[in-house]
Amino acid sequence: MAALRTGLVRCFIANPLSKVKVALPTSHFNLHRNYASDAFEYLKVEKTGKNDCVGLITLNRPKALNALCDGLMRELAGVLDNFEKDKGVGCLILTGSEKAFAAGADIKEMQNNEFSQVYGSNFLSHWDRVSRNIKPIIAVVNGFALGGGCEVAMMCDIIYAGDNAQFGQPEILIGTIPGAGGTQRLPKAIGKSKAMEMALTGDRILADEAQRSGLVSKVFPKEQVLAEAVKTAEKISSNSKLIVAMAKESVNTSFETMLSEGLHYEKRTFHTTFATNDRKEGMSAFVEKRKPDFTDS
Repeated sequence: MAALRTGLVRCFIANPLSKVKVALPTSHFNLHRNYASDAFEYLKVEKTGKNDCVGLITLNRPKALNALCDGLMRELAGVLDNFEKDKGVGCLILTGSEKAFAAGADIKEMQNNEFSQVYGSNFLSHWDRVSRNIKPIIAVVNGFALGGGCEVAMMCDIIYAGDNAQFGQPEILIGTIPGAGGTQRLPKAIGKSKAMEMALTGDRILADEAQRSGLVSKVFPKEQVLAEAVKTAEKISSNSKLIVAMAKESVNTSFETMLSEGLHYEKRTFHTTFATNDRKEGMSAFVEKRKPDFTDS
């Protein structure tokens, strides 16, 4: 971890009540100015990878095992908005601590809510900002990813897990059901039977089983998983950001439509790439046996 953080650009430190002052390099002032002045309470945000091409977002409520409160999710949405505008960043990583990615939604915060309140306000709807991100997000999960934590991980595009990771939807144990995609995304990832078992019993699955089931892409030792995710994020960032966004949207469409509709969407998106400079450059570079110089246009 120490080696990974060498050369990282620290955007802000968690608590607005803290007296710690963060010195920002001049070359990154414009990008990070809002981060520093807002002094988010629940997140750490950095840029890493080759040429700072990877945005690294760390959930930072250690005493609550990164329980997802409303303030955290709204801060996360703001950070995602900023990274969407950063032309130098091609991929994001969302992670927590070695003990917990996120142990769930903040139950104390929602305990006294009434039906009319949650229904009338469309409670949790803003959590979908993670799934609507244009740039790819890799979830790096160590420790607990339970309830809302599992749901947020599934909103990301790729999940890498440490060998100590645990996934679960235990909402049934407190008299409710998943409310941020757990009953919808989980069956698509691991199949109806296993998802039903998890949703009805509250049982967890460990990292290896999560990989075998298709929920997780790869499993690494917990000390290495973040570094491995950065390597993948660098690789994604080296491609055309425009074409990456198209590919991401096309894959996501397969989860939301019938096969015939998805195939039609894919074909039309493929056709659309022929209107881009990066498609011309990529194919020319291949024919000329050289590395492509993408301009994201």
